Amino acid sequence: MVDGMLFVCHANMCRSPMAEYIARRLLADLPVSVASAGTDAVDGAAMHPYAIEVAAGTDADPAAFRTRRLRPEHLTGAALVLTATRRQRSVCTALAPAALHRTFTLRQFGRLAAAAELTGARSRSPLRTAVEAAARARGRLQPAAPDTDDLRDPIGGSPTDFRRCAEEIERSIRPVLALIGTAG
Repeated sequence: MVDGMLFVCHANMCRSPMAEYIARRLLADLPVSVASAGTDAVDGAAMHPYAIEVAAGTDADPAAFRTRRLRPEHLTGAALVLTATRRQRSVCTALAPAALHRTFTLRQFGRLAAAAELTGARSRSPLRTAVEAAARARGRLQPAAPDTDDLRDPIGGSPTDFRRCAEEIERSIRPVLALIGTAG
């Protein structure tokens, strides 16, 4: 069984597709599928040209990527939902309340994954075990400043802004990768 990780941003043109491509590269050896969607996306649009440059740097071909609007079934089918901002996290949990305990901002989950301890019984899935461990860590950590959890939108910026955003995405995914690897 392959578990799914879903990245969500506003239009599914910049942050979430970059996260999808970066995560696919980093998680290639793990049984985790990766997808993305946008809370306000228009189905079928192309990725932003600067995001395409970032995605192409993952050794994947982003030419066929098309945006998709977030739907409840995307959320209910994902073992982990990672959003770009707190607002998008709120939209996700309003759209699918059952996803509440597995929906985080990307930066928040990266911090939680770095602090997580794998104890007790483990789920049949490394990703689900990692999500459970990170959720337990939430109760042990001091809350971060609210805007610390938001991943800045590079739209309207330069290629450098997109690369910086991609670097932040990768920094946030690396502890997730380590936790999933340890849980497996």
